[in-house]
Amino acid sequence: MSVFPIAAESLDAAHSGLGGARALANPAALNGIELARNCPNAIALLYSVAAAVAGQKSDVPTQLFRIGNLNDLERRLIAEVLGEGELSGVVALPSGRVAQIQESVLAGIWRVRIETDAAHEYVEVGAIPEIVRRAATDLTSSDLLIGAAPDGAMNVLPVLAEIRERAMAWQPGMRSQIINFTLLPMNPVDLAFLQQSVGNGPIQLISRGYGTCRVLATGIRNVWSVQFFNAMDSIILDTLEVGGVPMAALAAEEDFWVSAERLQEIIKAYFE
Repeated sequence: MSVFPIAAESLDAAHSGLGGARALANPAALNGIELARNCPNAIALLYSVAAAVAGQKSDVPTQLFRIGNLNDLERRLIAEVLGEGELSGVVALPSGRVAQIQESVLAGIWRVRIETDAAHEYVEVGAIPEIVRRAATDLTSSDLLIGAAPDGAMNVLPVLAEIRERAMAWQPGMRSQIINFTLLPMNPVDLAFLQQSVGNGPIQLISRGYGTCRVLATGIRNVWSVQFFNAMDSIILDTLEVGGVPMAALAAEEDFWVSAERLQEIIKAYFE
């Protein structure tokens, strides 16, 4: 039983991301000299991104590099060089627009676009795009209201009280706390009322590796649904995580230097 059930088509929709290099013409058909002549802004941006990720830390602000001023060939080049990594997602914004997020093949380097508007597309260096952290804080409720439990409920009220207490007490820098529903004696009525109480938030992130991990912001600040699926898309671990953006969605500190080295190698292969 899943607290936050999800259909396979929803997983696919979140994974669609920005439509990376596989859907684009291949600028690598040009040689390095031609690329340097036709894509000077893209090349300068890639060097800047490589320098930024080499010095990036998990506990400092992210760094943004706007690509709305690049021409079509330059944007295709950026897409090809960065590629598509395992994590993608969407953030629902108050205006009704949607921010699309795509991790590159280099952990800690992301592409973000506000819907399909190329003028609002950028590359971001950091553990997670800032728009995710801001939405998790600004677009969720600071308190969890607990109503009367429905008939047939068994253990949901004390679980909700624990979630509320932990969520309101959590501060940046504190360890996240995990509630594992696989181990809790809760019946379907409990799970349905819990989901109704915390609600759905503005963020959905999907990480696909050997299996799938789905990270959802709930409607309550500092409360996340984190679920793991096997290769058959059957849920194998269903949890709520109380804290900041879950670790399953974050680039690790050690990823930054590795990504900087790999990007430098890619730049040399393309342009030098």
